[in-house]
Amino acid sequence: MTRWQDMHSILGAMDLFRNQMNSLFYQFDRTYSLGHGWETSETYPRTNLSDTGDNLELIAELSGVNREDLKVKLQGNYLEISGSRKADIPEGYTVHRIEQPAAAFSRSFTLPYEVNAAKVTATLKEGLLTMTLPKSEAAKPRQISIQ
Repeated sequence: MTRWQDMHSILGAMDLFRNQMNSLFYQFDRTYSLGHGWETSETYPRTNLSDTGDNLELIAELSGVNREDLKVKLQGNYLEISGSRKADIPEGYTVHRIEQPAAAFSRSFTLPYEVNAAKVTATLKEGLLTMTLPKSEAAKPRQISIQ
């Protein structure tokens, strides 16, 4: 029985060591920003931008962001997405870990083409912002007939 208690003590110490190492590596996975202190590298939403021929399509991960807390601005070929994520911690609860903190963000892009702002569509569904950005007529390739 004594050997089992020794084994239990060793495993408990190993578990404590693993938790301490996880905490240490979590601290190294953060970047320092002047004015904001330590913040995670996930501050800005991850995005994909693709060219589908007549349109550009942008998909941005915005989990935890409400439609009311999101702003999208477009001017020519400059696009800016900004907003904030609020912490939804119920009153009286104790927080043990926060990997998706309340934070404000701003992300801007210089698009490869001019966009027709009047025809842009944007939807926010299940944490994904999907934008269809139609190219302006000047940005679309034209077939030139040779005589």
